[in-house]
Amino acid sequence: MPVMEISIVPVGTKTPSVSSYVAEAVKGLEKERNIIYQLTSMGTIIEADSVEKLLKVAAKMHNTVLSKKIKRVVTTIKIDDRKDKKLTIKGKIDSVQKKLS
Repeated sequence: MPVMEISIVPVGTKTPSVSSYVAEAVKGLEKERNIIYQLTSMGTIIEADSVEKLLKVAAKMHNTVLSKKIKRVVTTIKIDDRKDKKLTIKGKIDSVQKKLS
């Protein structure tokens, strides 16, 4: 399973806070099937069964924020697509925590 980190930042908002826009983008994830996500302080981590699905979700999230009368949105995406073994959000975290013990 590929894993993606996405960060969506609207530019030109009335206040420096962008959490309401991020919340709108994340609400769309709740409607998606066959994905797992984890909200973090600097972005959202998403896992799905294909890169195509991740990119589709990223486009929806980006367009959700853009549709809120924002003239500019900067979206940053990182994708980890490992083919030699199953990749999950939990597995990546567990691997690091195990090495910390």
